[in-house]
Formats: sequence, structure tokens, C-alpha cells
Amino acid sequence: MRTRPLVLLTALFSLLAAAFVGTTAPASAATADRWGFAYVQDPTVPVWTTLDTTRQWGSWKAAAPLAWADGIKVTPGRFLVRFPGIGTGSRGVVHVTPVNRTGHYCEAVRWYQSGADQIVDVQCHKPGGGWDDSPFTVLWTLSSGVLLAGVGSHAYLQYGAGGIVQAYNSTGGGVSVTPGGVGQYQVKLGSVGLAGVLAGNVQVTAVQPNAQARRCKVYHWYASGPDVIVHVFCHDLAGTPINSEFTLSYHRQRAVFGDFGPPKYFGYLATAAGGPTNYNHPVGVGVNSVGPVAPAGRYLVTYPQLAQKETHAQVTAQGSGSYYCNLTGPWSFVGVDAQVDVLCFDNAGVPTPHGFLSTFSSRI
Repeated sequence: MRTRPLVLLTALFSLLAAAFVGTTAPASAATADRWGFAYVQDPTVPVWTTLDTTRQWGSWKAAAPLAWADGIKVTPGRFLVRFPGIGTGSRGVVHVTPVNRTGHYCEAVRWYQSGADQIVDVQCHKPGGGWDDSPFTVLWTLSSGVLLAGVGSHAYLQYGAGGIVQAYNSTGGGVSVTPGGVGQYQVKLGSVGLAGVLAGNVQVTAVQPNAQARRCKVYHWYASGPDVIVHVFCHDLAGTPINSEFTLSYHRQRAVFGDFGPPKYFGYLATAAGGPTNYNHPVGVGVNSVGPVAPAGRYLVTYPQLAQKETHAQVTAQGSGSYYCNLTGPWSFVGVDAQVDVLCFDNAGVPTPHGFLSTFSSRI
């Protein structure tokens, strides 16, 4: 009888411990905990202004369906995007793609929480490195937990001056970065791919806390067993290799922000590769197309059946040299298909043929 209180106390402690673990452990069925995407069509607005409502969405919509992302210009080329109600500080990663025909490029400066909101700070540059306004697309996403069931994979990292700042891998595999020459980095994403077959899509964005001109791109990527290896090269305003901070994300059979089902309408392709690097849900492998249009260096990417509700696009250059790629303007719908117009440039901002990785997603 004297042991009964101890047994009861032990049982109570076990129940409390189980309850505590249940409330704090990250979700294992999905990847993206919080996310938002938007398109900044007018980067010159001097007051907080709602961004294009046909090209934005986020996880805040579940709790606040009437809330919209907005933004404000703070200095030349510098713009703040505010995603409502999903603030989590400096966690997660950001991707930015300029939307113009004049060779501007953009980088992430920082991201942080303000009240309940998540703020993404973006700096854009004209050719030559000067600060200058440019429209752009922006994405922020945060994930936790191992994907125990479901489709595909999602991984990301933020690389800083002292190494990896944060990383996520839905498979539970490792994430590592090995610096090489100046401005060169080898990223290894463990177990995210298909064994021996290059699959999925990679996006890279330069990060520069001092808003100095930086661009980062994919030089080369390949499969190593189930792992994906990505070589990232970064350049300064003169096109010279330079050490830089950056974000990198990978998604396979999932949207660029990591979710699946929804969205059920998303796709991606790599111009320098085929097979499952060209993927469309729900249509399948190899159905997205890309074709050159005038001037040289401009390409039209068609995503069949992805003209669905609010949508988002990102582009990252792939190949050697300091070339980079933008969107020429907001993507368009042609019947049920989505068309994304891509233009690549040399360091002087002159349109130039180049490889790239494109990704597109609906919110449904």
C-alpha cells in the first residue's frame, strides 16, 4: 500500500510528459508550418499598400481570410513586404525574383517579426550595382518536422558569414555547405532526391545585410544516390566572384513553399536537365515546355493546367559566369495554362541566352 502513491505519481508524471511532448513536437504530416508569397508590382508606394491580390496568398488565410499582404518603399530600391499574422522572427527562408526587362536584380536583406506580422526586407539594384526600384516576386516559408508520409520532399538552408544559420530537411537527412573558391559553395541535401536520378527544383537568393549588390545562382547540380548536390556561385556588382550569404531551397513533387495537396496545381523545370526536373502536378513528368522568343535570352515557359486562382513564380539562373535571370513581367493565363516569361542578362544588363530553373505554383 505504501508504494501506491509513488505508482500514481509516476503514472501522472508520464501522462503529463506525454501531453507536453504532444503539444510541442513539430507536425510530421506536412512541411510548411507558415508561408506567404506576393508580387510587388509598384515598388514606389510611400505608404503601406495592399499588394496584387491575384498573386499573393499565405498560411494566414486560414485564420484571417480577409487579410492581405502589403508593402512600402523605404529608400531607393528598398522595399518592405508585410505578411500578416504569421510572424516568427528570423526563422525560415526568403526567395526573391526581379520582374523587369532592364537587368535589375534583387536580394534579401533580412526578415523579422513585427508584432504579429512577418516582414521581408528586399533591396534591388540596377546594372552597375546602384540602388534602384524594381518590381519583384517574394516568398517566405518556414518548416519543421520530418515528413513521415506523403509525397516528395522539401529542404532549405540559410548560409551566413559564419556558416549555416538554419536548415530544414523534410526527410530528416543532413544539410551541409562546403565552401570552395571565392564565392563558391557546395551544398549537400541528404536523401531528398530519387536514387541516381536528378529530380526536383532548386531556387537560390543572395542575402546581404548591408544591402550591397550581390547575386547568387546555381552553377551545377546533380544526384548522388538519393542526395542532391548543388554548387552555388555568387557575384558582386562587377560580376566578380565574391563570398556571400544566401538562401537555397529544394522541392520535389511539392510546391516551392513546401506544401502539397493543397496546392495540387504546381510545376517546375530546369532548362539544362530533363526527366523529373520537368514536373507538373496534376499532369505529370515532361509536360512543361520552354521556348526562345525575341530578343535572344528571352524564354516563354508554359505550365499546362496551372492557371488556377492565386499564383506565384520564381526563377534562378543556372550555369557558369555572372549571368542572371528575371521575369519580364507578371505571368499570364492562356486558357487553363500558365505562361511565365523569363529574360536572362549578362553583368551589364544586356539580354543574353542562359540556362535557368523555373518554378510555379497555385495556392490550391
